[in-house]
Amino acid sequence: MPNKYFKPHESFDLNPHKYDVGVFTGLKDGYEDNLFIKKLFELPEPEYEPYYLYHLTYFLGKEPQGKQEFFSFVWQIVLRRINYLENKDPFNSSHALDVEILEKLLHFQKYLRSIDQWNTQKTLPEIIADQQEEIRKQQLQIDGLKDDLKAARKLETQEFINIADGYLLSFIDICLQAQEALLPDTGKELVFSQTQIVWSKMIAKYFREGNNEISLETLRRYFPGNKKDPGIKYAKVPPELKLFKLTPAKKRS
Repeated sequence: MPNKYFKPHESFDLNPHKYDVGVFTGLKDGYEDNLFIKKLFELPEPEYEPYYLYHLTYFLGKEPQGKQEFFSFVWQIVLRRINYLENKDPFNSSHALDVEILEKLLHFQKYLRSIDQWNTQKTLPEIIADQQEEIRKQQLQIDGLKDDLKAARKLETQEFINIADGYLLSFIDICLQAQEALLPDTGKELVFSQTQIVWSKMIAKYFREGNNEISLETLRRYFPGNKKDPGIKYAKVPPELKLFKLTPAKKRS
């Protein structure tokens, strides 16, 4: 059967790709499995994946839906060679080399198992065991998410803090002043956040104006991410709604 799986070494090509399969005179039909394995022996383990993908890409160029077919073909080549070596007389003169080759093939087979999407060569009990292990892992994740949700719900509330209708911006002004307030004994900020969006989200989530929801996008206009360059959407609290002023209290004796 003519080779169709592996990119061949072109006949008499003096500068082939290092993963091309064949010899200087090309790739003789019927020898592609031997030469694929032979090339594998020359490669370090980190190159197994690029070697495999190089020939897979070549094959998919002719058979776009042939990913499983290519995998099965390579799997069978490797499996047959492993079976041959494992059943070979251990007292033959090439035993030391056979052991070295077998180790290479087992490492490459391990790589193939890691990319096997089709449960190739797995028995039904092995497939069921894998599925049960996956279910066990997913159940652990679900349990963890349930615990996280339970903890988060402890902070949830159906009640809201209601701002008098028409005075949302007055409250926003108080929040902005609070960000500028400094502690009299240390000079540090009274309140501090890494981002301004947390203020917008806090107000949108836990406050209402005249018992109506407050738009997050509206709030973001007053809490710009970059105060030095707030952008064109930035809005200031109008002076007539700045009804309160935060000032340090006098020290009590």
